[in-house]
Amino acid sequence: MPDVTVPDDGATEHSTTRRHAAARRPSGAGSLLRETAIILVSAIVLSLLVKTFLVQAFFIPSQSMHDTLIEHDRILVSKLTPGPFDLRRGDIVVFKDPGGWLPSDTAPDPGPVRGAINNALTFIGLYPADANEHLVKRLIGLPGDHVSAEVGGPVVVNGEPLDEPYLAAGVQPSDIAFDVTVPENSIWVMGDNRSHSSDSRYNQGNPGGGSVPVDNVVGMAFVTVWPIERMGLLRNPTSTFADVPDQP
Repeated sequence: MPDVTVPDDGATEHSTTRRHAAARRPSGAGSLLRETAIILVSAIVLSLLVKTFLVQAFFIPSQSMHDTLIEHDRILVSKLTPGPFDLRRGDIVVFKDPGGWLPSDTAPDPGPVRGAINNALTFIGLYPADANEHLVKRLIGLPGDHVSAEVGGPVVVNGEPLDEPYLAAGVQPSDIAFDVTVPENSIWVMGDNRSHSSDSRYNQGNPGGGSVPVDNVVGMAFVTVWPIERMGLLRNPTSTFADVPDQP
């Protein structure tokens, strides 16, 4: 009688298969690296999709929107407006410079390495875009609106004077007189800090006559996310424009 049990052919084959499977199984470190890479790539792709179609972050560099927005605020901008949702008077909009609104030396050169990193993170939406090419203002006039003001008087839209509670403390509705009809497919914008805002009023000699093409609008700001103590929704002051009639 033998003192060793010899496995049958089926058991031997099963054991060999298990050894081969174990040999093919990736090591713990390799598996972790692969899973980490998949997560990172998925996060970058998702962030890029969100930034391209839904929401983008921006950084406030100037005092033109005091006290609604102040320097160094970070805001999120909905890219669904304009688009699925229409622009409305009173919206805070971010738009690309129509030409000549921003000086060429708006921001210092961060250097090639830092600049490349910032550009890459901004492209995928992980870093807020600054104002090198964009501005933030409040939409006052829609296409076809008649917008005017006298020095010391209220801004008037389609014959209706506005009561603007969002203006910075102590500033006039406009410190220059103007009288315009907003062109088709364009909007008229003004900063909340009217005395320190290079807005539509001051760019009437540039392309568009001070109006901003709707195609230049990136989206509508809807929330301040940083700093923490200033976090909050940016609501449209609907009552300010409730009595404004349709375009004449």
